[in-house]
Amino acid sequence: MESKARLFGHPIHQMLVVFPLGLLGASVAFDVLHRVLDSPVMAVVAHYLIAGGLIAGLVAAPFGTIDWMAIPQGTRAKSVGALHAVGNVIVLALFAGSWALRRDAPEVPQILAHVLSFGGAFLSLITAWLGGELVDRLGVGVHDGAHLDAPSSLTAARVKARSNFP
Repeated sequence: MESKARLFGHPIHQMLVVFPLGLLGASVAFDVLHRVLDSPVMAVVAHYLIAGGLIAGLVAAPFGTIDWMAIPQGTRAKSVGALHAVGNVIVLALFAGSWALRRDAPEVPQILAHVLSFGGAFLSLITAWLGGELVDRLGVGVHDGAHLDAPSSLTAARVKARSNFP
């Protein structure tokens, strides 16, 4: 099933999800560094990475919603997509809670802030797997003409555009 929200022939959601995953995942790494090194700077970096990850997640979500709405009702893909979406809303809520707890003193986060972000990171592994299941197993967001020797999406777009004109 081809993605409904595409840029240059590729699904926008799949292009954007790397940013919240990377930023939020990196925030956890910096939280660990903060704990191990007792470094306030690492905690501040984690705080800003969470902010960037939350923004990136909010940018990626509408494109995933557009694609999910196009999945036929009653399919496994529809239910897996719903779990993926709800799980990611919870991930963002956990990290938002962590960010809010750090807001007034990002250099000395409370333990609860770390618990929330570590929980969000763990859940994001599950939701990322669900996203992989959607694409790799169920073919959501995969071009209908995909195969090992398919032409470039840019070439295919030009060929398709040319074929519309005499």
